[in-house]
Amino acid sequence: MPYPARSSRWWLVAAALALGVGVACAPAAPPPAPTSAPAAAQAGPTSAPSGAQAVATTPQVFAAGAAPDQAAATCTGQLRKITLGVAVAPPNVVHTSPFVARALGFFAKHCIDANIVQFEGGLSQTNLTAVAQGAAMGPLNESAIGSGLKGKQVWGMAPKLPQAYMVGENIKTAADLKGKRLSAAGGGVGSFNWVMGREVLKTAGLTVDDVQFVSQATAGRLPGLVAGQLEGVALHPEDLYLGQQQKPGVHVLVNLSELLPLYFFNAYGVSDDFLANDRALVRDTVASMIEANRAIYQDKSKVVPIMVEATQKPQDAVEFAYDFLTKNCIWSVNTGYKPERTAWTVDLAVSNGDIPADKKPSYEQIVAQSLGDEALAEAGGPTTINGCSY
Repeated sequence: MPYPARSSRWWLVAAALALGVGVACAPAAPPPAPTSAPAAAQAGPTSAPSGAQAVATTPQVFAAGAAPDQAAATCTGQLRKITLGVAVAPPNVVHTSPFVARALGFFAKHCIDANIVQFEGGLSQTNLTAVAQGAAMGPLNESAIGSGLKGKQVWGMAPKLPQAYMVGENIKTAADLKGKRLSAAGGGVGSFNWVMGREVLKTAGLTVDDVQFVSQATAGRLPGLVAGQLEGVALHPEDLYLGQQQKPGVHVLVNLSELLPLYFFNAYGVSDDFLANDRALVRDTVASMIEANRAIYQDKSKVVPIMVEATQKPQDAVEFAYDFLTKNCIWSVNTGYKPERTAWTVDLAVSNGDIPADKKPSYEQIVAQSLGDEALAEAGGPTTINGCSY
């Protein structure tokens, strides 16, 4: 549904990421105006030549607190530690499932002490290295696996794209983007914004060489558009809301879910070694987050304050995003997987050269379906909430 009116190949970095994952034994058994402005932009963006190779950046990683106090009261066994990565710093509303799982005690119920870290882009080298080395469970896409990362997706947190491609007032069609500055936030060339920008350009017969992509922190996406530093950027619904409040005239060029209706947006994954060595921990973590996503749909009054704190966005913007995301079934309520969605996303990556054609991975090489099914059973089995059944 439209908003209301108003990867390239990755390369593992050599240095190890200093993220600890503790291993322990298994347990015994028209909307109102925003009330405040968004956080100030980070350091100004730097230009990245559109034809350049992947930009080597060192995204910031932020610790995000400890397990809730109720862990001792609800866990009947030993707490197990895990590090969970989130794709954006600070997270967008759609990325807050782990925060909800921790705050509402779902991790604690499953004897999990979850440390949440925030990466500068789900396709960033830092995130993918953390997953590949077994240091974290984090965002993992099909292109990374197709390019050699030895890991599996274990849960589809948000299968459908929630973003809109937002543009400046003078941009009326995709053809008008020629020669303009577009966002490549969260990793530069090959980042999610770069990939989405490429797809938008293709609709007008343009290529990445026809524009200038700007590498920047993910927190700089909205301020860059508002300040006129960018003419095109993929924005989440809460930032769409704030952008139209702060700079009338910026508008939706295309809803990405309409441009790419079968694109798989966000899946959590782990390395093959992590899954083999601690399958129970991975299963229980996924079950906790399935329960959290279900709570998101069912208890707005409890989850919105958690989302406001995690995203650092005004409550009215968060509620706007919440309403859009739940109405359009963006969050999964089950495993989040559909083989046809994964296959479509892989075919797109192959056609774009992000995955070599001779190394095209199968669904079974990408998704640990049996792990997801185990977690789903632990969470009570399949369900449908408000018509949402992914």
